[in-house]
Formats: sequence, structure tokens, C-alpha cells
Amino acid sequence: MLKQIFQGLFGYLKALRLINQLGLWRYVFIPGLISLVLTGIIFTSVWTFSDNIGEWATSWYNWQKGGQVVEAIGTIVSGLLMLVLAILLFKYVIMVVVSPFMSPLSERVEAHLRGEVQPKAFHITTFMADMARSLGLALRNASWEIGMTVPLLLLGLIIPIIAPFTAVFVFLIQSYYAGFGNMDYTLERHFDFKGRIQFVKQHKGLAIGNGIIFMALLLTIVGFLIVFPLATVAASMQVVPLLEEEKKHLN
Repeated sequence: MLKQIFQGLFGYLKALRLINQLGLWRYVFIPGLISLVLTGIIFTSVWTFSDNIGEWATSWYNWQKGGQVVEAIGTIVSGLLMLVLAILLFKYVIMVVVSPFMSPLSERVEAHLRGEVQPKAFHITTFMADMARSLGLALRNASWEIGMTVPLLLLGLIIPIIAPFTAVFVFLIQSYYAGFGNMDYTLERHFDFKGRIQFVKQHKGLAIGNGIIFMALLLTIVGFLIVFPLATVAASMQVVPLLEEEKKHLN
């Protein structure tokens, strides 16, 4: 698993080279524009609501001494809570919205790796089907991710001293499901719903490694503009050889 994590981490360097080689930067513009708009909305909401949640959380404490410290910590932790939930929402919304662009991108990469002819041209029915498939997986993954993330966030809010540790676990959980989504743009052409889930479970290290860089870029000033196509290419370059290996074993 550790080996796969490192493969996922370093896959982005190969992805950059392939994007340049195939001239795929045109796939960056639309996801980047969508990300820019949604990021502005999300961070404005976080800034607006974090103080209110912090005041509510610390109102449960009735301490004469250290009240200001507790309130400050509560505001910080609540801000982080809002930020994590906002990133979670942002991640899935963008993945669904840009899926009609990312699926053809992963198909282009797969065709190149297999030495095949350029994949079929754009069609509106394919566009809608890609979005529907992505929405179904996003709802499933978001439910699982929220179910694991929220208790950890609440625990960190109630007991601020352990907040740094819960934050690490939350980051790894988000990384796994981010990598899951990036791998799925390729897997959707080869497996049914259950098969895609099973494949990622068998290669969870790869999903985590891909997702760690994805989440790190998502939090940077410029990285979030290119992270979706970059992560898609990186995941596709690593998933396709694994699919080839499975075919060889079956034969």
C-alpha cells in the first residue's frame, strides 16, 4: 500500500509531461473557470459563518478563567470545520460539473497509452451520461466521507487539543475519496458501479497518493485552477497499466 501511495504522489510529474506532449491544456480552461467562481463563493461563506459557529460552540463553556482563549480556539476550529465541509462540497460539485470534460480527457490519455486511434467525438448524450454516472458515485462517496469526517470534526471542536490529530485523519479520508473520483473517470469505461468500488478498494494506496496531491493543490492559490485535469491524467496513467495487468491474469 505504501508503494502505491508514492506512485500516486509522483504520478503528477508524469501527468504534466504527458499534458504538454499531447497538447491537452485546453481541458484546463473550463474546469479552472468553474473552480475560480465556486472558490470565491465558498470562501466568502466560510468567512461569514465561522465566527457565528465559534460563538455557538463556546457558549456551552461557562468558564470564568480562560474564556477568551476558549472562544478564540472555538472560532479557529469552527472556521476549520466550515472550511473542511466547504472543500468537501466544492470537491464533489466540481467533480460532477466537470465530469463531461474529464471523462473524454481520461479517454484520450488511455487511447494514447494503448496506442489506439483518437476516441469518439463529443456527443450530448455522452455528455449527460458522464454527468449522471459521476453524480451517482459522488452521492455514494460523499455519504461515506461525511459519515466519517463529521464525527472527527465535531470531536476536534469539542476537544480542541486533539484537533490537529483529527485534522490529519480528515485530510487522509478526503484524499482517498478525491483519488477515488479521479480514478473513476477511467474505471467507468471498464466496470459497473460495484466493480469500480471494488477496484479502488484493492488499490486504495494509489487513491490516497493521488488524492494527497489533489487536496494539497486544491488548497493553494493557483493549484486549484489546474488540479482537476492534472489529477485525472495522473490517475488515468496509473489505472490503465493496472487494467492491463488484470487482463493478462484473466487470460
